[in-house]
Amino acid sequence: MKLTQQQKNFIRQNEQHDVRELALKLDNGKQRELNVEFILKQISGRQTAKEKFPFFYANDEIIYPVHLSLEQASSEATANYKVSLIPDGYKTFVDLTGGMGVDFTILSQRFILSVYVEQDPELCEIAANNFQTLGLQGFVVKNEASETFVEKMSLTDMVFLDPARRDDAGRKVIRIEDCSPDVSEIQNALLTKAKLVVIKFSPMLDISSAVRSLKKVSEVHVVSVENECKELLFLLSSQAEDTVYYAVNLNKGGNIEVFSFTPEEERSLEIPFTRTIGKYLYEPNASILKAGAFKSVAQQYAVQKLHVNSHLYTSDNQISTFPGRVFEVKEWFVPNKKNVKSFLSLTKKANIAVRNFPLSVTEIRRKTGLREGGDVYLFATTVADSEKIWVIGTKL
Repeated sequence: MKLTQQQKNFIRQNEQHDVRELALKLDNGKQRELNVEFILKQISGRQTAKEKFPFFYANDEIIYPVHLSLEQASSEATANYKVSLIPDGYKTFVDLTGGMGVDFTILSQRFILSVYVEQDPELCEIAANNFQTLGLQGFVVKNEASETFVEKMSLTDMVFLDPARRDDAGRKVIRIEDCSPDVSEIQNALLTKAKLVVIKFSPMLDISSAVRSLKKVSEVHVVSVENECKELLFLLSSQAEDTVYYAVNLNKGGNIEVFSFTPEEERSLEIPFTRTIGKYLYEPNASILKAGAFKSVAQQYAVQKLHVNSHLYTSDNQISTFPGRVFEVKEWFVPNKKNVKSFLSLTKKANIAVRNFPLSVTEIRRKTGLREGGDVYLFATTVADSEKIWVIGTKL
């Protein structure tokens, strides 16, 4: 499975075009000459790869599979983060759900021997071509179902799984038991065969429920890229006793925010809530909110939480290291008719966010006529004693 020079030339010349429009423009002769279905798949794949995994995009010999495989594939940024989870001295690695092979390509470079397992024969053929093209060493491709392979698998240092998150009808699923393979069914076998098991799940998954379904979860990593939650990583080990959560935000330029805590610590904390807004307002990043570190982040950064259900925080001293967005407060008020009228007399547009407030952003815009954008941020929220307020600030 190789691209011809003619196909590569056509891809380079047309990779900026809309694939559907391009398909309509190609005449029948050109379609037969280029294998149009295949070539359009490659153009679509390169368009995805340019942003999601640029190290694939940089190599014009890479073959791309169907869109669903690209959709479920990890980004280059999250795959690189997984490398940091590999303990020193590990030599062997098995990826039981190979797919597009982005995770495998990056992780395998840390091991002497790596095994790619995938039940789809076409994906196996594509992966083998791509691994050779990228110059990977010490890899083996196995066309088997993961459940079958686990039964005869030799002892290994690390196993990685990214279970398929669609059912037979193509609908998205989020429960562990509905994914394929069902890790809850094969986890005992995995833990007897591998020192470390790393499982990637959708960010839609309920973390607490998943920890209860799985055994021996030592770590949970909630991984965001530029404050957008992308994936959940569960680390299983037969030696695990307690579970530590890591809320991770990967920023452009290589900066990584990591906040760690335990669920037990979070549950046991007792923190006060405030009805007064200080000079600064804080909004935790998406990973902290998904992980549920609502009280832990207040304690560790010495900020005050507004309300048990309002995940906003405040302080009089600026905490520049806070893992999230920081705003300088210009004013705050109860949004009665007089106060709103005074605010609107000076402000015509604002970025509006609703956090534990009875009106939606759309409803606030309709009532106020505020246009979107500008440097002003309006947070509609609730503080201690259940008082509803608006906080106005600028982003630092």
